[in-house]
Amino acid sequence: MRNFNKISASEIKLGMRFSAPVFFDDGESMFLAENKAVKQYHITAIARWKISTLLTFGHVITEDEIDELEELDDFEMVEELEEI
Repeated sequence: MRNFNKISASEIKLGMRFSAPVFFDDGESMFLAENKAVKQYHITAIARWKISTLLTFGHVITEDEIDELEELDDFEMVEELEEI
């Protein structure tokens, strides 16, 4: 299936983020956008819909990577203000 990384739904935890979008097992329907945190309603949906596997091209983003991304976002905002 197009070189996806498989993720067991039981591994999905509150607050997790991924470096690429996460898809349902069909590989087309998106479950979670890139760099968005898993919320309680995501976990509830997994249980309600009896999802066993999710797919992504990415990886779990570590706390260090999250901090770096937030710093980059702050920097980009300043650049945009300076250009205006």
